[in-house]
Amino acid sequence: MAFPKIGNMAPAFTLLNQDGNKVTLKQFRGKKNVALYFYPKAMTPGCTVQACGIRDSKKALAKLDTVVLGVSPDPVARLARFIEKQDLNFTLLSDENHAITDKYGAWGLKKFMGREFMGVLRSTFIIGKDGRLKHVIDKVKTKTHHDDVMASIVELGL
Repeated sequence: MAFPKIGNMAPAFTLLNQDGNKVTLKQFRGKKNVALYFYPKAMTPGCTVQACGIRDSKKALAKLDTVVLGVSPDPVARLARFIEKQDLNFTLLSDENHAITDKYGAWGLKKFMGREFMGVLRSTFIIGKDGRLKHVIDKVKTKTHHDDVMASIVELGL
């Protein structure tokens, strides 16, 4: 599946966060830029590095008027444990049936250790305050993800 087209409205969603509360993309429209990132599984090494980078960049992201939302197929309870264990300070969303991940083109064929399987394609979508998709980072590096997100927002002038 292909990513949504840059310039179009970002696909709408309503997902449960780590506390079991509903979060929608629409609630940020007109207020904040959104960095929506898709990751495979909470509490795994790469995902932990990625999440901790975002955690440590929260103030810098706030200065850029940007909120970060992490999406994975993990159940709500696992997200809550991940937040507690890593002292994360941003919202994680549960997409257990990967419907939203599909909408964003972030679900697809992966290869690992010689086997192929369907899973989350690590990717990030920068959405402007107007609700439009501004940029896609499709080659996410877990160690520099937070810097890449901030650089994209600055480059876009959001």
